[in-house]
Amino acid sequence: MTAPAIQPVAFTRVRLRGGVLGRRQQINREVTVPFALQQCEDSLRLKNFDLAAETMRRRAAGETSFQTKPPTEFPFDDTDVYKCIEGASYCLSLAPDPALVAQLEDMIARVAAAQEPDGYLYTWRTMHPDSPAHGWVGPARWVQERDSHETYNLGHLFEAGVAHALATGSRSLIDVCLRAAENLHREFGDEQKPLSPGHPLIEMALARLHAFTGDARWIQLARFCLESRGRTPDGIAYNQEHLPVLQQHEAVGHAVRANYLYSGIADVAAATGSTAHIRLITGLWENVVGRKLHLTGGCGARTELESYGDDYELPHACYNETCAAIAFLYWSHRMFLLTGQGRYMDVFERTLYNGTLSGVSLTGDRFFYPNTLEYDGITKNNHGHAGRAPWFGCACCPPNLMRLLASLGGYVAAAGPDDLWLNLYASAEITTATSAGPVALAVDTDYPWTGDITVRVNPATPSDFTLRLRLPGWNTGRPLPTDLYSYFNDEPAAWSLWLNDAPLHPEQENGYLKITRRWSAGDTLRLSLDMPVRRVTGHPAIASTAGQIALERGPVVYAFEGADHAGYVATLTLPDTASCRPVHRPDFLGGATVLEITDDSPSFSAAATATPSVAIPYALWANRGPSPMRVWLPRCSRL
Repeated sequence: MTAPAIQPVAFTRVRLRGGVLGRRQQINREVTVPFALQQCEDSLRLKNFDLAAETMRRRAAGETSFQTKPPTEFPFDDTDVYKCIEGASYCLSLAPDPALVAQLEDMIARVAAAQEPDGYLYTWRTMHPDSPAHGWVGPARWVQERDSHETYNLGHLFEAGVAHALATGSRSLIDVCLRAAENLHREFGDEQKPLSPGHPLIEMALARLHAFTGDARWIQLARFCLESRGRTPDGIAYNQEHLPVLQQHEAVGHAVRANYLYSGIADVAAATGSTAHIRLITGLWENVVGRKLHLTGGCGARTELESYGDDYELPHACYNETCAAIAFLYWSHRMFLLTGQGRYMDVFERTLYNGTLSGVSLTGDRFFYPNTLEYDGITKNNHGHAGRAPWFGCACCPPNLMRLLASLGGYVAAAGPDDLWLNLYASAEITTATSAGPVALAVDTDYPWTGDITVRVNPATPSDFTLRLRLPGWNTGRPLPTDLYSYFNDEPAAWSLWLNDAPLHPEQENGYLKITRRWSAGDTLRLSLDMPVRRVTGHPAIASTAGQIALERGPVVYAFEGADHAGYVATLTLPDTASCRPVHRPDFLGGATVLEITDDSPSFSAAATATPSVAIPYALWANRGPSPMRVWLPRCSRL
């Protein structure tokens, strides 16, 4: 096994302080976490574990035919409990909370009580062992894993167990995980029968278990899951079982499953050094970013089967599940760790600030399942809701957002033996180490509203190492590292860098400004990135964007909402002559920079069309109730 040269600075070593990401993380900790934990009770997801434990007790006591019908809807409902435990565990690394510690230990005890003596943990079978309680559940363990979500549930359990152990030092949940992993290994470790999970995730989780324990069996089992795909003639593209993994060169099928699978391939490649797997996921990532990604970084355009569409099939009335965006973040971050290339973090940033943060309200207790780029203000397109919803019957997205936001510090920076990478610009305190010793970074910025970033470097002793500051793709004149979208004016924006009040002109490498020197405590870098408003056009092969234009500034995509235009956006057009002026409004939607739009062109005919007055960050739409919204507007040259 090999160890990647680049490692993320752990979430336990990063503290976000204010700014967009810090405030979102704080709302997540103060509102979303307690809200989601209560939903686990109210929706009876925790009750599943209690009933599984009761069934085992009563059958052991002699009621050999006793079983209980599950009170929830789906066999994967266990995962919502696991994701909530994971997200809450991350929060415990941010601030001490004895009450939350006790609440989690109580939840973990209920989970542990539902584990069968040999380590098997899947409440839907344990509650109702004599016959399947759902059509997706097979008549015996593992025989219908394509549908049952048995390994998918375990994957989220393992992710939660490692997070809880790292954040708290407790072994209460990780020991449950290891018993379950041993059970899985006894069943499939000899590699005599295939294990091809219908919903990928176990691959990522086993890799994480391997990193936490050092036990090579877990990464070998993850690799075996990958190798099992495409072995049966009835495999389908929906769950990426249509071909052996190394023959899958196009992103297809259910987008969440696909992106989790590709993340797992990256984990196996990182642990084993497999160049074949690295080539594979590089090509798949380029397929998505070059042909299947919305401007907001959302993916999985088709509502049907929540899936990737054909090349350039990017309708405005798209699906773009929140979980697919989160999974795409995981995948893109892993690609960066494998390569050190900034383009992966460029796309990570786009997806984070737009297609992911859109999934949760500013209040932290209302959610989007899909993230469309066009909405009429009426249709109940959010799993039966018009506008944001407090929860869902299939509730994968809210707790997924919860765990992502709680762990967001883990994506800010990365380290190698002699290098530090600053990937996300957010006010933060970062502590890590190079081969020369411990280093602390203090970052101050109001990014993405401004491009001014100050980084104070404080090594424990004067040290030689390289600090790499990402120069975002949007600053260089490219919305994506492909030709899927383009700026009308693609000239690079200006930037400047100062070290201790002296101008610096560093080497650029892989999308980073590379500063190699002997660093001393108090050394200060000041990076200034110009943020022009950019007009964006889509690739000619994207039918939905033909003759249309969108706006962005920095990494932020903008939208036009009915709340700002008398309830209407359908008749808006964006003339070339219009000026778009960024204005920061501290009291608007939590504090945001909007684009104020004016057009004084004498050729303008108000009877023919209407120019929008303001554009707001896409991620903030629908925070004022259901409202029509559009990201793309017809371009009007007005000649």
